[in-house]
Amino acid sequence: MTESVITVKQLGKAFKRYARIRHRLLEWLPGGGQHHELRWVLNDLNFSICQGESVGLVGRNGAGKSTLLKLLTGILIPTTGEVHINGRVAALLELGMGFHPELSGYDNVLMAGQLQGLSRDDVLACMDSIVAFAEIGDALQQPVRTYSSGMMVRLAFATATAVRPDVLIVDEALAVGDAYFQHKCFRRIREFREQGATLLFVSHDPMAVKSLCNRALLIESGRIAIDGDPVQVLDYYNALIALDEAKVSDHALHIQTNQNIRGVRSGTGEAQICSVRILRQGRETQQVTVGEALDLVVDLAILQDLPDVTLGVLLRDRLGNEIFGINTHQLGLSDSLRNVMAHSQIVLKLTIDHFNLGVGSYSLTVAAHGADSHLAGNYDWWDQALVVEVGFGSGPRFGGVVHLPVSASVVREVSG
Repeated sequence: MTESVITVKQLGKAFKRYARIRHRLLEWLPGGGQHHELRWVLNDLNFSICQGESVGLVGRNGAGKSTLLKLLTGILIPTTGEVHINGRVAALLELGMGFHPELSGYDNVLMAGQLQGLSRDDVLACMDSIVAFAEIGDALQQPVRTYSSGMMVRLAFATATAVRPDVLIVDEALAVGDAYFQHKCFRRIREFREQGATLLFVSHDPMAVKSLCNRALLIESGRIAIDGDPVQVLDYYNALIALDEAKVSDHALHIQTNQNIRGVRSGTGEAQICSVRILRQGRETQQVTVGEALDLVVDLAILQDLPDVTLGVLLRDRLGNEIFGINTHQLGLSDSLRNVMAHSQIVLKLTIDHFNLGVGSYSLTVAAHGADSHLAGNYDWWDQALVVEVGFGSGPRFGGVVHLPVSASVVREVSG
């Protein structure tokens, strides 16, 4: 059995809230009594992370993600429960945390490395590799207060990962870096994973979570809502985000999960997707070949009068990465789908002349919403409505997720 590196048991964190500033002072005085109420940010969290696991931590703003990381790294003390971590932890949380603005980058590296448990000699031995990875040039000798946010995160990440930790905790700080440096960071994180390090990664970027993590935790209102496969967890998370964006006040948003069919369905219910079918030469199928013509047919029931309705589709690969998305508004059908009456049925057909995806398994997400995006009303959002398997046809073999029509010719023949 794989050893647990991080163990969290009945973990809770509450902060004191005072109605008046003077109430805080009164509590400090002998016999002053209690004048606060507790605001619970996290409550009864239980989970463990094994050695070598890569876990994504997702959740809406205010859900408690940052508080959890501060509890795991010892910055905050739990109100209830306990945290156990085995091994050396490297954490990249708030940008530049632990850096002194008046000290040079070089001096801050020495200080930060020792705070991580390394000796001064260990840090000095790693200094050349830190400087090379950060790529901030002569700025290393300048005060950190003169750094841009990008330079700060370069130096902080290079220092935190100079020596492979047993546990690497990364918050949203990497989002500040430029694309080139993000690629460098992700490459180093993958190398650590291959060497057996444990990763806890917090991000609002679903592509990054799916790429780096083999497990995800969704925190909602201070509790763990879902612990499982990143694709399923992120589908549920997207449904919660849709609730926020749609700002539904007079309709209850329903969210349904099905553990057997990995996926999530959400919406306000004014319209409902009844069925989704892929037709090849008029026959329903879920097995297709590269480049052939297909029809996607969706049956839609309108349950309330609607000013407009739009049908959107999104294809994802087996890792959940978005491959292609489009909707009827973008295809010029918005005028035909205005002022739709309740109790009507709509059948929509999207024709794909050449299904030029690579060999593999793809899932189809289908959504019925208002106007040009689900921000105008998320009526019914169906993640993984169906899965389609793509195989090679009669054309040439190729690699990747998309087939580009390519021809080759000899421009100049070189004689021997």
